[in-house]
Order: sequence, then structure tokens, then C-alpha cells
Amino acid sequence: MENMHTSDAITLKGITKSFGTKVIANKNISLSIRRGEVLSLLGENGSGKTTLMNILSGIYYPDEGQVFVGGKEVAIRSPGDSFALGIGMIHQHFKLVDVFTAAENIVLGLKGHGKFDLKAVGEKVRAICERYGFDITPEQKVYDMTVSQKQTLEIVKVLYRGADILILDEPTAVLTPQETEKLFGVIREMKKDGKAIVIITHKLHEVLSVSDRVSILRKGEYIGTVDTKDATEISLTEMMVGKKVTLNIDRKVPVNPKKRLSVQNLSITGEDGIKVLDNITFDAMGGEILGIAGISGCGQKELLEAIAGLKIVDAGSSIDFIEPDTDKPDSLIGKTPRQIKEMGITLSFVPEDRLGMGLVASMGMTDNMMLKSYEQGKSFFVERKQPHDLAEEIKGDLAVVTPSINTPVRRLSGGNVQKVLVGREIAAAPAVLMTAYAVRGLDIGTSYQIYNLLSEQKDKGVAVMYVGEDLDVLIDLCDRILVLCAGKMTGIIDGRTATKEQIGLLMTKTSHGEESANV
Repeated sequence: MENMHTSDAITLKGITKSFGTKVIANKNISLSIRRGEVLSLLGENGSGKTTLMNILSGIYYPDEGQVFVGGKEVAIRSPGDSFALGIGMIHQHFKLVDVFTAAENIVLGLKGHGKFDLKAVGEKVRAICERYGFDITPEQKVYDMTVSQKQTLEIVKVLYRGADILILDEPTAVLTPQETEKLFGVIREMKKDGKAIVIITHKLHEVLSVSDRVSILRKGEYIGTVDTKDATEISLTEMMVGKKVTLNIDRKVPVNPKKRLSVQNLSITGEDGIKVLDNITFDAMGGEILGIAGISGCGQKELLEAIAGLKIVDAGSSIDFIEPDTDKPDSLIGKTPRQIKEMGITLSFVPEDRLGMGLVASMGMTDNMMLKSYEQGKSFFVERKQPHDLAEEIKGDLAVVTPSINTPVRRLSGGNVQKVLVGREIAAAPAVLMTAYAVRGLDIGTSYQIYNLLSEQKDKGVAVMYVGEDLDVLIDLCDRILVLCAGKMTGIIDGRTATKEQIGLLMTKTSHGEESANV
């Protein structure tokens, strides 16, 4: 139990929160958040981090325990109560209206909306932006903003409303290294101003670079708080998972790589007439992992969807699959997603809406495994054993936390849903395995299990294509890295010699330069 400290902005004592009879999300948690510091909240998926912060932002109410703000006990029964206490939470999914300006989004939902003097609002917004170095203007429309600017706007929104305790949930998930550094600069400015800042994150190197203290949760319980200066990636991971760990990706040199996909002059034009992909040419080899890097929205998703038959490509584009047995090229243009899947090309796409695209929320793990075999027209009833065994295997290998393999997947935490999704695609034993955001939102232990599963597939001769957000991982995992910027390919570089700075530059560059030599 932590004693109250004079500079504590918030102190939690004995917080417990359950959902139903089986899931205890937070169990007797006591910790403090101080003014003028950055506290990182670390924990594996389902460890209770977001639940705990949702209690502070008024989304949930604790079953037991006390919350003190500025030394006084409070009851936070709604987001309005939380705001009134100066607490502002910036969620992973932005809550902005695209057609409104920055200033309009800031006052949206405030009492007296409609009577605001937008000029006065604009001046106050401009003052906040100047003070902390934010790069948005009050008149800018949300649809004209980059992902990083939208996040900035969410932060300005809570500052405008007077928040001096800020909670950021996975704030760097969609940022480039350069944008992340800029965000951390802003966070350091807010800290100097005496604000209390909590960051929920999975990226340990970021925890070490920006926070003062780190509080660790494991399976809903509070494990402890350490000073960042005394911590290392390994020490934090061991506190998170409760056992000795090794954080390394076993990257072998590709043995006798064979061409599996040949993509030539691939272009896709969006509905607005703007090219989403512009003249992309590359080969994907069996026995190697090809990484695809780029700022969110630069065409990575469309590239994989085009290969999987989910996007219509422009005339002149060519995508050939080179069959493993015959080495004969077979064009994928004009084939249906099912025909492409039957050829041995699978796409494990972990979208923002995991349940909307990949799995059926009301079904358990076994039934979601069976989705693969329904497609092949097999009998509905006979085939339960194989999907059941597969579900058990994935549950065991990837430590899926679920009361049973028949529990509806919508009741699992996001990270566990993801393990089911990725495990299912790998189990299909494809010739080409494409994964997008395979570890988004997963804790570090599980992420490394998935990296090593992908490496095993590579060693079996599979052509693995990996779209990822963490450049450190792309560099450690991939044999080659293709970089996209605004739909154009700015380079393919060797994963063994690449640096984060080099990839970051290629991600923000619009024309070919020296770095974009094919390695």
C-alpha cells in the first residue's frame, strides 16, 4: 500500500472491479499518480490497465475501494464527474467529427454549445498550442489532419476543458518515430507545467524514455511501482509476466529463398480519383519475411487486400503467384478471395475492428476455427473434432485467456481475440502468409511468441509478409523491409542493416532518393 504523498494528484486504495462472476479485472489495487511526473501503466493484455483508467474517467464504478483526488475522497460516477475533477482521458480510438474544425470539436458537447464565440475559442486553442508546441490550427478541419494531428487535437480538447491529470491509452500505436518523439516532447512540457500524466503502453523502450515511474499490473493485481531509472526492458517484462523471459527473435538467414509472389506496377485508384497505391513492384520470397513499413494509411492495408482479392486494381497491374509444386506463375487478378485462399495465400488482417472483420463475436473459439471448414463446403456436424483440437492447440500455444474454448469470443479481451485470429491463419498452412498489425495491442510476451511463430513459418519455406508499426521489431524480424509513403514505394532495404532513422525518412519521403536502392 502506498502512503499518500503531498504531490499526489490521485491515490487509489483497494480498488476492485469484477465483470460477472468469473472475471475480476482489478483486484485490490492501490497506487498513486503524482503531479509533475509521467507514470507508465504496464501490464499484459487483460491485466486490468484500461479497466483501472476507465474507473478514473467515469466509465466504470469500482465494486470496492476508494479514489482520492488531491487528497480528498471522491466518487466518480460519470465522465462528467471525471472532467470536473480535472481528469482527461485520451482513448486509442479518437472521438472526433470529421467535417468540423478543431475549435468546433473542442467545444462539442460542452454546456452552452451553439452560444460559443468561436473566435474566442480559437484564441484560447492557439494559446494552448503555442504553449506546448502543438501543430494544429483552430480552423483546420479534422478530415485534413494527419493521425498525429488528430491525436494532438484530442489532447488539446482535454487541456481546453481544464484537465491537469491526463491519461493516454496506447498513444503511440499509430505514430512514426518522429511523431512519437514530438509527442514525448509535448508530454515533457506538460510535466514541467505540473500536470500528472499516465501513459498506458506496451512499448518498453518508450516507457524507459518518457516516464519517471512505472506501475505494473498482472492478471488484475498490482505488482509494484519502480523508478524508471532503475528499470530495464527485461526487469519490467519479468514483473509483467511473473517469470524469467528472453526477448529475442530467432531470425535465421533465408535458406534457398524461392519466388512466391511477383507484383508488378500495382496501382489502385480510390473513389475520389486519388491513387491509393502508385506503381508498386516487388517480389515476395518463400523462406523470408518481407516487412512493410509506412505511416498508417499509406497503402499497406490496400497492398495486402489487393493480393488477397479484396480490392480492385487498376489496368496494367500484375500480381502473380508462383506455385510451390510447379513453379508456374498464376495471375491473381480477377480471382475471388476464396479462389486465392484455396491457392494457399492467407491474409490474417487484424483490423481496428477485430470482431467486425476476422471473427464472429457470438461464437466460441471452436466455431471460429470451423469458419475455415464451412467455406470448403464440408458437413457442419461431422467436422467438430479438427477445429476443436486446433482451438485447444492455439489456446495452449498462445496462452489464450478464456473460461472455455466455447466462450463467445466477444467476451475475451482484445489481445486474446487477436491470438485466435492469427493462430487460425497460421494453422491454415499457407504458401504465402500475410499479416497486418498481428501484434497490435498485444503484451510483449505474446508478441514475441507471434514473431517466433512467423519465423517458424519462414523456416518452413512460407513467404511471410508482415505489416507492423514497431520499427524496432521490423528491423529485428524481417529479412527485407519495403517502405511506403503516400501510396508510393520509397525503398526496399535489408532488415539486417536498416536503421530506424533510415526507415523513418523513407516513410515521410514522397520521391525516390539514394536510400531507395533495392538491397
